[in-house]
Amino acid sequence: MWGIVGISLILITAILRVYPHVIDAYNTGLSIIDWLVLVIWCIFMIIAEGYRGFQKNFSPRVASRTWYLVSNGKAIDLLLAPLFGMCYFHSSKRRIITSWSLTVGIISLIALVRLFPQPWRGIVDSGVALGLAYGFVWIYIFLIMTIKKQNYLVSPELTDTDSHINS
Repeated sequence: MWGIVGISLILITAILRVYPHVIDAYNTGLSIIDWLVLVIWCIFMIIAEGYRGFQKNFSPRVASRTWYLVSNGKAIDLLLAPLFGMCYFHSSKRRIITSWSLTVGIISLIALVRLFPQPWRGIVDSGVALGLAYGFVWIYIFLIMTIKKQNYLVSPELTDTDSHINS
């Protein structure tokens, strides 16, 4: 469970870090155009980040990799369970590259958004917070589904040496 708790803490911390900027944006007073952009952006982020990123990819894989750790986890995998769950290591080469690339991209976007003036920073952060919250919920939905099934819902995408598990 350390893996799920660690990933949850990362997501909750990210949501809490953007929350003040969201509130600041609302407190500055949004124009009709600002509200329109906010609504469109939030819908886009729920679909792109929440549904496509988390619900369709990240969340079911985290649940599968967590399930893998329950019976197959080595000491180092258990110690670094949040990183294992996010496919930073002990995964296919393609998945590791994707995970690290996404992380670098997200960090770069965070640095860029910090430069935005209000209310634009708050508008962007509103969509990000919604997408992260949506993803957070789906991690637990997939974890519950995996535990009930007591098997993988998707491949945990382990290394080739564990290919018998990748089903």
